[in-house]
Amino acid sequence: MSKLHILMAQLNTLVGDFDGNSAKVIEAVRAAEAVRDAPVVVFPELTLSGYPPEDLLLRPSIQRRVEQSLQTICAAMTGGAYAVVGYPKRENGALFNVAGVLHRGEIIAEYRKQRLPNYQVFDEKRYFTAGDGPCVVEIGGVRVGLSVCEDIWDVGPTRQAAEAGAELLVNINSSPYHRGKRSERWDLVGERARNAGLPIVYVNQVGGQDELVFDGGSFAVSARGEVVGAAPNFEAGQYWVDFDAGAKPPALTGLPVHPPLEELEATWHALVLGVRDYVNKNRFPGVVLGLSGGVDSALTLAIAVEALGPERVEAVMMPFRYTSQMSVEDAAEQAGTLGVSYKVISIEPLYEAFMASLAEEFKGLDVDTTEENLQARCRGVLLMSISNKKGSLVLTTGNKSELAVGYSTLYGDMAGGFDVLKDVPKTLVFELCDYRNSLGACIPQRVIDRPPSAELRPDQKDEDSLPPYAVLDEILRLYVEEDLGADAIIARGMDRDDVSRVLRLVDRNEYKRRQAPIGVRITQRGFGRDRRYPITSAWSLYE
Repeated sequence: MSKLHILMAQLNTLVGDFDGNSAKVIEAVRAAEAVRDAPVVVFPELTLSGYPPEDLLLRPSIQRRVEQSLQTICAAMTGGAYAVVGYPKRENGALFNVAGVLHRGEIIAEYRKQRLPNYQVFDEKRYFTAGDGPCVVEIGGVRVGLSVCEDIWDVGPTRQAAEAGAELLVNINSSPYHRGKRSERWDLVGERARNAGLPIVYVNQVGGQDELVFDGGSFAVSARGEVVGAAPNFEAGQYWVDFDAGAKPPALTGLPVHPPLEELEATWHALVLGVRDYVNKNRFPGVVLGLSGGVDSALTLAIAVEALGPERVEAVMMPFRYTSQMSVEDAAEQAGTLGVSYKVISIEPLYEAFMASLAEEFKGLDVDTTEENLQARCRGVLLMSISNKKGSLVLTTGNKSELAVGYSTLYGDMAGGFDVLKDVPKTLVFELCDYRNSLGACIPQRVIDRPPSAELRPDQKDEDSLPPYAVLDEILRLYVEEDLGADAIIARGMDRDDVSRVLRLVDRNEYKRRQAPIGVRITQRGFGRDRRYPITSAWSLYE
């Protein structure tokens, strides 16, 4: 026998839910056995624990939970199926990231991940010990090599498997999304296949886990490096490929190539999935957000409705004396279009009460940004109170550009549980609004067209305090995402004064970002687990 029926089980797991994740494995195996003889069901990296389990891996009970899960799965595997499952395993005091092969109630082979990523969002060297060799196991007469996620990004493990006699390589993954990631994977895995002369099956998980979003997109490549089958992105599901070792050359067939999503569409799906899974996995009944009539809250509302449905979304307009009639009208129009619960609560009485209480403290002092921040804090108090009473999650609406330069208020517009746009630059906010409107009426056009303003004082515009967003976002991209210094950014054609001012603002506002809610990561360097700068520092990056 030299043919394998392989089911790529693109699962959405929950970190720490060993029972639930094990049940998904058993369900997928039984479904596969119902339609194929002796199928090979391939699951993502660390399926049993979910990914990333972070410091749960340091808990003393982790091994007991893994062993119980494996026993449960093995007991259920009484048919002819093979399951390639990811899990952590402790041996002689060392913890390994393992891909195990389960068959007829036994673990017949185990591979220990060799390349442990320790960059960007990854911190695997904190937890795991690296494996030191290949694992090739015979399945249905085919010699199958195993590898785990980062192993495929280095030439060594794939070459080892080929030299050990593998006819097919299976690579299990928990690879998070960022813009442009799918083409990177296809190119890289194709190169590995060509160099080793091995067909490769690449299985990735799907779903949101805190700030990370996993986009699925499992695929298969021929020994010539051609993508011969690809599953959809951002959708959990089960996708079959057939491997014929006897063909000349050995062939993977049976799955159509779902075309890559256009980048804006992929980003939209990532944001929607990130919100949906954060809300649902943390068991919030719904969300509430401040709808200001501006572009950021408009996009946040659109994403929330797509993720959860209008019945689970509440929007609150909180006008003040500086709020324009246009903002009031546009907020009401969008809320009506999307069919969400909509309330209008003026912050005027709250603001006046605070100012009366502070009158003696502020006596003789000039009006400044304190009064502007107080408006934002009044709104934050209202939203958090609604959250406390109803159990809803507060979605904040700050974008990456604003968070970068501190154009936000602690305990005001930063008050909440999840920031949908935390890694979305302002220029991309506008593009996503246009994309969403291309699908159907949603965001009033004049919300997109009007100059951005926080409306905290008469005739205020964002560009009164900041460079134009096209300029600001390019400086931020070069500084935050590409780690370029001031001189290198200026050499790209940026104005020296703009660069100096922006970089100073970024450095000065690290303390704010540390107190911001988490949000969906869509770039290679977000303001979260992959950017760790000190708050207290004499280091100067802009001189």
